[in-house]
Amino acid sequence: MKFNPVVHFEIYVGDMARAKAFYQTVFEIELEHMPTPTPEVEMEMWFFPMDKENGMSYYGAGGSLVKMAGYTPGSGGTLVYFGCEDCAVQAERARANGGSIHQPKMPIGEHGFCAVVRDTEGNLIGLHSMT
Repeated sequence: MKFNPVVHFEIYVGDMARAKAFYQTVFEIELEHMPTPTPEVEMEMWFFPMDKENGMSYYGAGGSLVKMAGYTPGSGGTLVYFGCEDCAVQAERARANGGSIHQPKMPIGEHGFCAVVRDTEGNLIGLHSMT
């Protein structure tokens, strides 16, 4: 396989304004509003930056924050990892912006470092860096 097979992820939220502010601040990015793809389903979606010219799967996984009935935030079976320059920096930003540090930065051998934080909605997310 010559590309990342993960093409999309969704992080479910209860309070979109709070979640959006958290992710934009922690990762110093702007999320882009996505109109509801299926008008019969009431949902609000904000996409993380992605390479639209090459498609989501070639650049990495595209993803969004989603607020939709029947899908609730919280810890569960999937952990999404976000790449960082230094995962300790984003972990501290998460804590300073209403989240918490679940697992501080720790070495993972030749694969660099990782940390795990809880966002403002109760979701666990992973952070990864090589330094």
